[in-house]
Amino acid sequence: MSEQTAQRHDSGLVTESRGYVRVLTLDRPERRNALSSAVQADLVEELLACAEDPAVRAIVLAGNGPAFCAGFDLKEIRESDRRGEHFRPPMNRAGRNLFEVVGETYVPVVAALAGHAVAGGFELALACDIRIAAPGIKLGLPEATIGMGANYGSVVLPKRVPMGIALEMLLTGEYVTSEDAERWGLVNRIVPADGVLPAALALAERIAANAPLSVRRMKETAVKSLDLPLATALRLDVGPNPYLSEDRREGIAAHLEKRAPRWAGR
Repeated sequence: MSEQTAQRHDSGLVTESRGYVRVLTLDRPERRNALSSAVQADLVEELLACAEDPAVRAIVLAGNGPAFCAGFDLKEIRESDRRGEHFRPPMNRAGRNLFEVVGETYVPVVAALAGHAVAGGFELALACDIRIAAPGIKLGLPEATIGMGANYGSVVLPKRVPMGIALEMLLTGEYVTSEDAERWGLVNRIVPADGVLPAALALAERIAANAPLSVRRMKETAVKSLDLPLATALRLDVGPNPYLSEDRREGIAAHLEKRAPRWAGR
């Protein structure tokens, strides 16, 4: 597949298909790609659609402009407060939580962090499976400095880095750099800023070239077995079973015949 089609939502989310890779780009550079209610809803819808579409085998999440994402749209929240509207905590809202949807999406998600990712923007990056970052960008959760809660980050960050580091970041609200994050294994690799998106796309394309059922099975197993005892995890049996698929036979045949496999996704 080689078609490249792009669509811009009114919220500022741009979706583009590049073969088997779907690129979702936050395009609100004037607001540092802040997560308005509308862009959150569109992201959730697009992610759910990707999980249902067999033509999507990997996702790249990017941001246009100098920031990947500055978090929730604080101006929108303040305007709501001024109107006297009731503010609901993240897990008490009618719609799906964006970060949960990213983390639960069957399709692998690669974050292209060419700019700063802070607050909810850092949580969005945390929810992705793989992170490619530019050098020297800021990452962190300043919620304690503005009276917010970093609900997702408070749970997930201690699973990604040592507890002491996670608590220092959470409790001080201070930022770290992408170099720090790479040293802790939070960022997979650092590349020059203008190479972040190409590197993320190349990685997504490499993933998309593999057997789709195997990729889905491995992601589901890795994510859902993380906190389980070994004996339970080995018997989890989540997602489609690649061992019983047509693609397993095709993959072995292609390997022995020294040709590219033709995946059927079944």
